[in-house]
Amino acid sequence: MSEQRHIKRRHLIYYLRVIDSDTDQLVGFLVDINIKGLMVMSESPIPLGKNFHLKILRSTETNEGKYLLFDAKSRWCDKSVNSDFYDTGFELMNVKLDDFAEIENIIDELGFKD
Repeated sequence: MSEQRHIKRRHLIYYLRVIDSDTDQLVGFLVDINIKGLMVMSESPIPLGKNFHLKILRSTETNEGKYLLFDAKSRWCDKSVNSDFYDTGFELMNVKLDDFAEIENIIDELGFKD
């Protein structure tokens, strides 16, 4: 990735499921997130430069059935540290103000504390 990230991504202690809203298929699991982008771990490589309508399922004990809908564009994809998986970076697109608050809630509830 040629450009440097200016906002630190927060790794999560619990990997939330990321679903393609158009197909209802599992894309992968949310590994880290910030207000500009996220990384998803998946079993298959994800095509680059593709726009997605995604949904993060917030099915933790305190948030049964809650989810966050958003648009994202796949920017990079590499083999994960565990070579059975792939890590893909997504840029968030057209994020609404309410969604920023929800992203902050995910980070506060599930993010590793530094």
